[in-house]
Amino acid sequence: MTAGSGGWGSGSADWGTGGATGGAGRASAWWSDAVNDPWRNPESPAVVVHPSDPTPPPPDPAQEVLPPRADLRRTVVVAALVGLLAGGLGGAIGFVAATHRAGTPVVLGAPHTTGSGGQLPAAAGSTAALVSRVMPSVVTVQGSTGQGASLGSGFVITTNGYVLTNEHVLTGVPDTSVAVTLADGTVLPGRVTGRDPESDLAVVKVDRTDLKPVEFGDSDQVQVGDDVLAIGSPLALQGTVTRGIVSALDRPIATQDAGGVDRYYAAIQTDAAVNRGNSGGPLFDAQGRVIGVNAVIKTAVENTEEAGNIGIAFAIPINQAARVATELIQTGHARRTVIGAQFDTSGRSLGDGVRLNTVDAGGPAAGAGLQAGDVVVRFANHPVLDPTDLIALVRSFAPGTVVPVVYRRGNATDTANVTLVADAK
Repeated sequence: MTAGSGGWGSGSADWGTGGATGGAGRASAWWSDAVNDPWRNPESPAVVVHPSDPTPPPPDPAQEVLPPRADLRRTVVVAALVGLLAGGLGGAIGFVAATHRAGTPVVLGAPHTTGSGGQLPAAAGSTAALVSRVMPSVVTVQGSTGQGASLGSGFVITTNGYVLTNEHVLTGVPDTSVAVTLADGTVLPGRVTGRDPESDLAVVKVDRTDLKPVEFGDSDQVQVGDDVLAIGSPLALQGTVTRGIVSALDRPIATQDAGGVDRYYAAIQTDAAVNRGNSGGPLFDAQGRVIGVNAVIKTAVENTEEAGNIGIAFAIPINQAARVATELIQTGHARRTVIGAQFDTSGRSLGDGVRLNTVDAGGPAAGAGLQAGDVVVRFANHPVLDPTDLIALVRSFAPGTVVPVVYRRGNATDTANVTLVADAK
C-alpha cells in the first residue's frame, strides 16, 4: 500500500490527534501510542510526545538534602570541632598523668638504713666493717729534729693515751718534740716515755683518757697464709689501708740505725703493701687484732730514700712488742732476752749453724749443758744458719721461756732445753 490523497487526507481529528481523545474524550480502542503507530497517516505532522515525570512530593524538611558543596563544608567543620575536643581532652589527661607522676616518684629497690654521716653501714663481717672498727686506734706520729722532721705510724695501746711506734721513727727526736694525729684529725702533743733501739720500739704518751686501744692478738698462733691488713700513713697518706697475707714466720731480720745500733727480730713477713711512713703502724689479722708492728721493707734499690713496696715487708711480732711496751711504760727501759753465750757476729757463717765461742758460767746455755765450740743448728724448731738467726730468735722470746736447742758437738748431735733469761741491765 502506497500513500495517496482522498480519505486519508481528510482523516478525522481522532486520527490526526494520534487517538488522544475520541468522541467524548475516550481513549482510542486501537492504539495507545500514536507516535509509534506504523500505520498512521504519513501526511499528518510528526509530533514526539515525551511523557512527563510524575510530580514529586513536597520535600520533607527533616530529610532535606543539601547541595554537595554545603555538605563538604559541614563535614570539615564537624571534623575540626571533633579534633579540637579530642586534643583538649588528651592534653588534660596528659597533664593530670604528669602531675600525678611528679607527685609520686618511683622508688627502685628496697629502702636502706644509713649510718652516721649518711653513709651506709658496712656489712657485718666485711673488711669495711673491720676497718671501721679499728681505724680510730691508728695514729700518725711526727717528730721534729734540728735538721728536719720524721713521720711514721703508731697505734693506741691504752685508754689513757699510750701509743706504740717504731723507735727508728723517733731516732734523734727529743722526747718532747713529738706530735700525734688521731684518726679524726685531732693533733695532740706527745712525749716519749720509753724507747728501746735494739727492739726498734718506742712508747709515746698523749694527754687523753678516752682513746680506743687496739685488741692484741697472739703472734704465736699466726699461720702462713692468714689474711692481714696494714693501716698507717705511708708517704704521709694518713689512714691508708692495704691488704695481704702472711708470707712467712720468724724471718730473722737485722738492721742498723743511723747511730750504729743493731736491731734484731724474728719478723712476720707479709705481702701487704708497706712503704715509708707505715713504720710503727699495726698489722691486723682478719678479726681486727694486732699481730705485729710494721717495721721494715725489702727493697730492690740501695738508696733507702727511693725504696718502695715490692711485696716484701716485715713486722715485729706483737707478743714481743707488747712485752717490750709494757716494760717501757713501767720502767722506761726494756730488758733483753739472752742465752748466756757469745758467738762470732762478724758475718762469717758456717752455713749450717752458729758456733759458740764462749759460754757464760752459770748462764742459761751452761746450765743446759752447752759448751764452747758447740754448733747450734736449730733453735725452738727453727733452723739456724748464721748469727743473725740465733740473735733474732733469742730476742723474740720472753725471759723464763724454755726453748729446745739442737746442737752438734764433733760428729754427734744432741738437744738441750735452755731456760732463757733477761740481761743484767
